[in-house]
Amino acid sequence: MNKKTWNPYLAGAATGVLIILSVWISGKFFGTSTTFARLAAWVEEILGLNTATNAYFTAKGGKYGAGVLPDWQLLFVGGIFIGALISSRFSGDFKFQAVPDMWQKQFGSNPLKRGLAAFFGGIIALFGARLAGG
Repeated sequence: MNKKTWNPYLAGAATGVLIILSVWISGKFFGTSTTFARLAAWVEEILGLNTATNAYFTAKGGKYGAGVLPDWQLLFVGGIFIGALISSRFSGDFKFQAVPDMWQKQFGSNPLKRGLAAFFGGIIALFGARLAGG
């Protein structure tokens, strides 16, 4: 965002208050990595794979299986996307780009290269989050 930005300390404090309110009101921490595991199980079931035989998806009473969708975390993940879209539209900063300017300056304008880097970077980050338990 180069037009209107939030103070990072204010944004961090607001996030902290939101986490406290989330735990206080619902008794749950907000997060997204479990939802991605559940979505993976859902996709596998759509593709005809039996997730009931997978130890990961059946662990903790099926907590990571597709049978618990939809849930509040799925709505939270959707809300992140919608909230970011609304925020960028109101700030006047929304611009659809296959290859962001910063990436172009550093690595070139190949959208396939950018997409693969983003995809595999996301896999690594999500794997780390799941490995750490969320």
